[in-house]
Amino acid sequence: MKKLLTLLTLSCTLCLFSFAGKRKAKTPKADDGAAPMTLAVQPVATNLQAPTAMAFPGNGDVWITEQTGKIRVVKNGKLMDAPLLDVHSKLVQLSSSYEERGLLGITLHPKFATNRKFYVFYSTPSTQRKSDHTGVVAEYILPASGTIADPNSGRIILTIEEPESNHNGGCIQFGHDGYLYVSFGDGGGQGDKHGDFGSGQNMDTWLGKILRVDVNSTTNGYTVPKDNPFVGKPNAKPEIWAYGFRNPYRFTFDKATGQLFAGDVGQDTWEEVDIVTKGANYGWRLMEGTHCYNPATGCPEKGITMPITEYSHQIGISVIGGYLYNGQQLPTLKSKYLFADWTGKVFYLQKAGTVWQRGTVTLQNLPAGLKITGFGEDPQGELYILTNPDTGPGNAKCSVYKVVRG
Repeated sequence: MKKLLTLLTLSCTLCLFSFAGKRKAKTPKADDGAAPMTLAVQPVATNLQAPTAMAFPGNGDVWITEQTGKIRVVKNGKLMDAPLLDVHSKLVQLSSSYEERGLLGITLHPKFATNRKFYVFYSTPSTQRKSDHTGVVAEYILPASGTIADPNSGRIILTIEEPESNHNGGCIQFGHDGYLYVSFGDGGGQGDKHGDFGSGQNMDTWLGKILRVDVNSTTNGYTVPKDNPFVGKPNAKPEIWAYGFRNPYRFTFDKATGQLFAGDVGQDTWEEVDIVTKGANYGWRLMEGTHCYNPATGCPEKGITMPITEYSHQIGISVIGGYLYNGQQLPTLKSKYLFADWTGKVFYLQKAGTVWQRGTVTLQNLPAGLKITGFGEDPQGELYILTNPDTGPGNAKCSVYKVVRG
C-alpha cells in the first residue's frame, strides 16, 4: 500500500495503504456538483484500542472489534471491561505503530436472533514458508452467558495464505441472499507484484477478489453457491463473485436494495468507490480508478467496470468504504452514500440520473486529526464512525461516534 510522507517522518507506512512509485498525480476531479453538507457526531464509546468494525446484536448492545483481538461490548451506553471474545492469542504479533493485520472484521448471521452465530476475520501466524500470515474467517456461537471463554471454540470457515503483511481486505458481510461475502486484497507489496501478472486479474487465486460462499449448507467450512459466476469455468476459483481489486478494505450492502458498495484503496494516485456486481472486473492492476496503471498507457478498458467515483491523492490517500444511509434521523442524508478517507475527510455520494455526484461532509464535534478506520450501521439504519488518533493499533484512546444532525 502507500507511504505517507509527513514533516515528522520520511517513511511512515500508514493504515490500509502503502504509497510507492511516485508517479505525478493528475489534476483531481471536482466534487461532481454535490453541495457541501454539515452533520455532527456524538460519542458512543471511548478508550478503545484501534476499532476496526461494528455489529449490533439487536438487544441494544453494540459490539466493536479491536484490531488487537478483542470484541468489546457497549451496554446501556457504557463500555464493559470484559470482552465478548478475545482472540489476541491467535493473532500474529502486531506492530504498535502501524499494522494492517489483526482482528479486522465481524458480521452477524442473518438468523442471529435464533442461532446466535457470528463471524470474524483475523490474521494468524502461517505455517507456510512463503506466507507472511494466514487470513481466517471463523464462526462463533454466542452462549447464554454473553461471553466466549475459549477463543479456540470457533469453527473455521475458510483460510487464505497472505504473502505480505498488507492489503488484507478483511471485510465480511452477509448479502440479502443469505450468503457470506468476503474481501481479500491483492497480496500486498506494491503494484500487485505477485505472480506473472499480479493477483487482481488472476482468476486462480482469491487475492484481489470478493468471494461469495454458503456457510449454511455444511458443518465443514462452506459450500459454493451454484449460481456464482465462475462455477465450472477453467482456471477460476468458483468462490469468486467479483475481481480486479487492490484492497477492498470495506464493503457494505444497501439495507433497502441489497446493492453492494466497496471502497477499493488505490496505489499511487487514485482512490475509488465501486458498485460491485456479479462477475464484474474492476480493473486492478491494469487500471487504478479510471486511469491506466500497468501498462501505464494503452491499457485494455473493454470489460472493466469503472468506479462510481474516484478522487486523487491531492484530496486523500486511502478510501474507507461506508454505507448508503437508510435511517430516519438524518433526512438530508437519506439515500446518500457516506464514506471517508483514512486521513479524516468525509464525503457523500448522491445519484443524479446515471451518475453519482460527490460532495464533502463537515462533522461538527469530531476532534481534529483523527484517522477514520471504518463505519457501522445499526438496525435502524443510523451510521457510526470508527476513529483512531494514531497510525496503528498501539493507541488505547480511540473512539466510536454516532452521526447525528448538525
